[in-house]
Amino acid sequence: MGIGSLLMGRMIDESEAAGIWTLQSSVFCDNTASIKLQEKHGFRILGKRERIAFDERIGKWRDTYYMERRSRSVGQ
Repeated sequence: MGIGSLLMGRMIDESEAAGIWTLQSSVFCDNTASIKLQEKHGFRILGKRERIAFDERIGKWRDTYYMERRSRSVGQ
């Protein structure tokens, strides 16, 4: 339905209206849907954080990607 994309677009619009020029996120490396959504909206992977989140459901440490989006209009 595209609700994720609608919400992401709204968050970006609202953040830029408030003068925020950088958005940051942390996402599990295997969450390809979220990574693709964020990349579609201008986020890029800046790095990988190893063993940063312990997942009690599966009993192991998980890695995350650190992602960032910089505004093309705010802060120029």
